[in-house]
Amino acid sequence: MQRRSFLTAAAPSTSALAGCLGGDSGSGTPSDGDGTTPTSTDASTGSFERKEVEGEMVPLVPVDVTREWYAAGSATFADARGEGQYEQAHIEGAVWSPAPDGRGDDPLEALATDERIVCYCGCPHHLSSLRAASLIEDGYESVYVIDEGFFEWADRGYPVAGTEVEGSARVVRGRADPAHAGEPVYASHEPTDQREAAFVAADGAYELHLRFADLSPDAPIRVVAPLPELTDGVVTPPQRAGRRRRSGAANRRRNRPRRYRPA
Repeated sequence: MQRRSFLTAAAPSTSALAGCLGGDSGSGTPSDGDGTTPTSTDASTGSFERKEVEGEMVPLVPVDVTREWYAAGSATFADARGEGQYEQAHIEGAVWSPAPDGRGDDPLEALATDERIVCYCGCPHHLSSLRAASLIEDGYESVYVIDEGFFEWADRGYPVAGTEVEGSARVVRGRADPAHAGEPVYASHEPTDQREAAFVAADGAYELHLRFADLSPDAPIRVVAPLPELTDGVVTPPQRAGRRRRSGAANRRRNRPRRYRPA
């Protein structure tokens, strides 16, 4: 599929990131729980809404349910955003495993395939769904996504680690050929390694909700999409993502040009 990229600018408006910011165990789960007694939501894993992504059915889990899993220490949490966003603020104890296929020394590769993994991002579940779909394809049997995303988690005061930041708030809208419905669209600020994603709707429209941190109003945001029509920005030549060391599973997917890999 042919893709084009264009540049737009970061927003002048900001939105404060809420949440209790503290230390981080970096293991994917809280080291000793978080001192909160989990309460039952009477939700079974089979009752969750599922979204088809890259040919896999990805379960979307309400944030309060994932909070219970977190408090019980019964899941590994994985941040699917860019490394810059992860370093600024992330769920306390979460590991960094970027969409779609992780990184060369990805910490999730050490997990057994039957262990519970919860992926999240901030858009609110597009990048995380791509990461989850990749894990499911690789044989992981209990992979979930936080439906409302990271910022809902933080806004509820759930445990967050990192430095408190001001997040830029902007919506970028565009339109592609409806034939590309379901394909991903990516927005990124390359110097700080921050990214979000969305999917092309049935009518060809897409809408990216960006909350990037510490950017000036004129900071360039690159949008990569199957675009016959642009609604904002300047067209630039297609950019080839840099190579990174892949796991054996990722090598099996090397001929899938629709998947984005961070440079």
